[in-house]
Amino acid sequence: MEIRLLALTVALCAAMPLTSQNTSEPPTSWIDPDTGHRVIRLTREPGSASLYFNQNGYTADGKKMVYTVPHGISVLNLETHAAKPVVEGNVRIIVTGHKTQNVYYIKEGAVYATDVDTLATREIAKLPPRGSVSTVNADETLLAGTYIEGSGLDYNQRAPGQSPGQQPQTLDQPKSKGQMMEERLAAHLPMALFTINAQTGEVKTIHRSTDWLNHLEFSPTDPSLLMFCHEGPWHKVDRIWLMHTDGSHIQLVHKRTMAMEIAGHEFWSHDGKILWYDLQTPRGQVFWVAGYNVETGERTWYSLQRNEWSIHFNVSKDGKLFCGDGGDPGQVAHAPDGEWLYLFLPDMIASKGMLNEKDFIQPGVFHAEKLVNMKKHQYRLEPNVSFTPDQKWIVFRSNMFGPTYAFAVEIAKAQ
Repeated sequence: MEIRLLALTVALCAAMPLTSQNTSEPPTSWIDPDTGHRVIRLTREPGSASLYFNQNGYTADGKKMVYTVPHGISVLNLETHAAKPVVEGNVRIIVTGHKTQNVYYIKEGAVYATDVDTLATREIAKLPPRGSVSTVNADETLLAGTYIEGSGLDYNQRAPGQSPGQQPQTLDQPKSKGQMMEERLAAHLPMALFTINAQTGEVKTIHRSTDWLNHLEFSPTDPSLLMFCHEGPWHKVDRIWLMHTDGSHIQLVHKRTMAMEIAGHEFWSHDGKILWYDLQTPRGQVFWVAGYNVETGERTWYSLQRNEWSIHFNVSKDGKLFCGDGGDPGQVAHAPDGEWLYLFLPDMIASKGMLNEKDFIQPGVFHAEKLVNMKKHQYRLEPNVSFTPDQKWIVFRSNMFGPTYAFAVEIAKAQ
């Protein structure tokens, strides 16, 4: 009887969230009592974090995940959970490659690549003055970034998903983000969008603008296709654009047609066919996850409820599932009960026998399942959800125990 009581006590302690009086190391595994899903802590270093939601953080072989630590980059074996440091120092991670085991990052004004298995490292190129790189193409032959020309304020040195002015590897959003975005949009600083040849280091400017160019992301399958954004307060910009890497075929993806309509937080489907994004018509009132097929021009919109809206969404490798990281009442949706991680099953609305022109938007709905109760999480740190390559787990970052760590929740319910 005493042994059984001891075992029960240990199990309860392992599943118990930390409080201000409970300062021991957070548990490595527990079952969320509100959802029945298993959650595991992937990283052991306080201040460690998984990547921004649309940065590829998984190696080309699908077996490892790179993550950030306060002073460098580490890699985690997704099967054994063994971790090792890859890069030491004050660095800013870009992405991991789709073709090789390389992780790409910026250090001391230059772009580098390091093989996470062998640790072989090479410098690719020096950055242009005040330049920043944020994406690598599908065959790892080109990198792309932006820089501000002239002597304007330097808004450009930051990681993807961070606001200008933050230091590398800073994870929390600043309190003054809205004001900063208004000021930056109004500044109309001249900018250049450039590519770097990954083999030769050649820097080539492919686009210039006085609009704020930001959030670049290459297609995961087409090496010549680049998505970029006209950044700013979302209700004031037509944000999402596509272009070829030679600077041609510039195309607006979503044109706003309603006052206070917003679209943003873009992410690619893994097959490179669909560019997905958060759409609100209008802002904070009607919520969609919208998709644009870059091959056919077809548009799909999935509706979801206010409490299900998420700061970031993501899609599984096979395109059959979506996930979201929720949000607290202070976010744009002002959701009274939105502090959850969600799994979404997309469901198209039947249109057989109905008028359905080729340029009509195809509507659907998301059916939501709660995965993790995030009420102890402070949403100044955005969880940034992503599916693991095997599609069995959803990875996120959280400060629910105080310091930030990377976690994963199992999609299947615990038995």
